[in-house]
Amino acid sequence: MRRIVQDGFGGTEQLRVETAGIPEPGTGQVSIRVGAVGVDRGTWHILTGTPPIGRLGFGLRRPRAAFRTPGRDVAGVIDALGPGVCGWEVGERVHGTADGSLADYVVTSVDRIARPAPTLNLVEAAALPISGLTAYQALRDAAVGPGQRVLVVGASGGVGHLAVQIAAALGAHTSAVCRAESADLMRALGASQIIERTSAALPTEAGPYDVVLDIASNRPRRELRALLTTRGTLVCIGTEAGGLTSGLHHSMAAALLNPFVSHRLVMHISKELGSDLAELDQLAEQSGVRPRVGHVVPFERAAEAIDLVGSGRAVGKTVVEVDGALWQESLEARASVATSTPPGDSPSSRPAPLA
Repeated sequence: MRRIVQDGFGGTEQLRVETAGIPEPGTGQVSIRVGAVGVDRGTWHILTGTPPIGRLGFGLRRPRAAFRTPGRDVAGVIDALGPGVCGWEVGERVHGTADGSLADYVVTSVDRIARPAPTLNLVEAAALPISGLTAYQALRDAAVGPGQRVLVVGASGGVGHLAVQIAAALGAHTSAVCRAESADLMRALGASQIIERTSAALPTEAGPYDVVLDIASNRPRRELRALLTTRGTLVCIGTEAGGLTSGLHHSMAAALLNPFVSHRLVMHISKELGSDLAELDQLAEQSGVRPRVGHVVPFERAAEAIDLVGSGRAVGKTVVEVDGALWQESLEARASVATSTPPGDSPSSRPAPLA
């Protein structure tokens, strides 16, 4: 199989494609034949080794083995089941997260996957997991519900545009802070108010808000708190300030201040849970929530996708298509098995590769 690898920290010029054997799933794992991979900001951070404090997790001098192949979002078809796996079948469509998903095959835990909503195509299913989970968990944990007022700062990005949709689907009145050229998109996604992103402070007369989601805006905490109701919630979802922590200390400071103020200040850390992704898939099917994919490139041009996300210029999600025909082929293969397998029999744990 093919996989993209990096041998050190730096730019995309170091990425290369190497050939490796198809990985075998361990206990509680499945092997997935990859159809498409979403690119999130975390992929860029691991590639470049930034912020430096992050190297405590993904490698000091070079990426650890789990991070040598970039990518975490994945959508594809189950190729093989590991020992102890129940409730899943070879040939099923799945999406979720995996370590090193920019490859033809990848192994991951069943706790990190879900069956995508039938309303999502392959590319959309690959774009949803990490950004969608971040937005969904942040809004759910902030107890967003009908009639509340929610402000999404950084609304046109991968997490932000999904947060706008999810908040609206939960019944909230949603306001979006975005670039002027993204205003029409935000309205189409359900935002009831648009605030143009400038270097000036956000207007307090637009509030107050029950919940403010701050997505990598680097705005002063005092400015954001001034937009909240007395008992409102500020959720800090990442920062991109550079330096040793890339602004992580701003989110940490908010969490430390939380016990001493009337507002609820949250440093949000998303969890890659298949159970939560299944909830989001159900919401997507019921309400029409779906990622907007602004850029799709083939496997051979994965570096281009990573560079785009790293530059901060991407609108919506960016996806690498590994095998665009995979899902249709899986439907045909499963239909063939269903009509040819006698009752009581079952297909082998790893079928012959699809043509």
